[in-house]
Amino acid sequence: MMGQDPSYGGARLLTRALAGWGRARTADCTLLDRPAFDTAGGLIAHGAGRSYGDCALNGGGGVLLTGGMDQILDWDEASGLVRVEPGVSFAQLLARFLPLGFMVPVTPGTGFASIGGAVANDVHGKNHERAGSFGQHVTSLDLLTPDGGQHTIGPDDDLFRATVGGIGLTGIMTSISFRMQRVAGPAMLVRSQPCGDLDALLAAMAASSQATHSVAWIDGTATGRHLGRGILETAEPGAAAERPAPPGRRITVPFDFPSFALNPLSVRAFNEVYYRRVPKAGRTEILHLSKFLYPLDALLRWNRIYGRRGFYQFQCVVPFEGAAGALRDLLELVARSRRASFLSVLKRMGSGRAGYLSFPRPGLTLALDFPARAGMQAFYAKLVERVLAYGGRIYLAKDALLTGAEFVKMYPEWPACRAVLERVDPHARMQSDMRRRLGL
Repeated sequence: MMGQDPSYGGARLLTRALAGWGRARTADCTLLDRPAFDTAGGLIAHGAGRSYGDCALNGGGGVLLTGGMDQILDWDEASGLVRVEPGVSFAQLLARFLPLGFMVPVTPGTGFASIGGAVANDVHGKNHERAGSFGQHVTSLDLLTPDGGQHTIGPDDDLFRATVGGIGLTGIMTSISFRMQRVAGPAMLVRSQPCGDLDALLAAMAASSQATHSVAWIDGTATGRHLGRGILETAEPGAAAERPAPPGRRITVPFDFPSFALNPLSVRAFNEVYYRRVPKAGRTEILHLSKFLYPLDALLRWNRIYGRRGFYQFQCVVPFEGAAGALRDLLELVARSRRASFLSVLKRMGSGRAGYLSFPRPGLTLALDFPARAGMQAFYAKLVERVLAYGGRIYLAKDALLTGAEFVKMYPEWPACRAVLERVDPHARMQSDMRRRLGL
């Protein structure tokens, strides 16, 4: 906190340094308690702070914190239709509706993310190939736009398509309606299968493409004949004879790790232990669905593991055609760089997407974390070059280093989105560090 300022147009102002979840990008922002589109430096909404980069930061401008907008407004058990404010979290919905036999149909990898953030980034989950993106389950949005408009919009509206996945640039959402999914209970039948190299892992993922949920951890340090080895997890929701235990007490990382803690040797050792935790024959167990969906939520403030300078996450998707070659190129580049990723995740994606700037496309998505160290911009550019060569794209919710020229190549529907922005925000009052970085 850096000091208090007088009110601006009736909105409370407070200047504070905000950061993305990766903590490598920070910005001094003016915090507001209500939408004020005429705020100096523009305005952006900021939810739970789980976007990794700078899409919800606005250095020198206004930020509307939506965490206080956390009410469940309407619920219809017969249809499963729920209407919520944008600050409601996935964990909040799980606690409220799982006892009633419902869960959110699509969820990102943390329950702490907000529903507003899920719409703004059109998030996907471990069931994307079967269930599509979150935005595809949204039936309507209430939106305030900088031109003074108040809109209720649905999937057939171009403003809806510019808002879902549109990184917050169309305005401020005030409510979101979507359908919950019925489930038999909190149990997940989870199968874990170790795979000794990339070819084996990709073959196992293809063979399991009909699983309801599927995700693979991949060893970013492995080289040679073990390149791309990993553990595939598939899961099916359903009833169980015994009620699975919910997550236990959470552990908090109490301080920033020193910068030397994550080095090639320590990361390699962790990956070796993690790979060998599953027997060669595999393992089947019944877990509480939150343990499967949100494994890292058991470790609060885990981003501190990367030290005070934070980290960058690189997440791409590459088309199925050529995906094996693309992943091999990326993993070999990472191995040669000795910037081994502490946590690497691989998932299959289908065609589901709801917005002009939505990330998903049919293919494989790879997520890698890298400590923020010297030379990261140049290294990131090399990774992006490989992604572009294979016809892929980068996930804006995770990005902090992409350039405008690279963005335009990856998102061919940007002109359609830009036309909507020019209509509802002709003076570009919705602003963020990402918008300025990409030249949008």
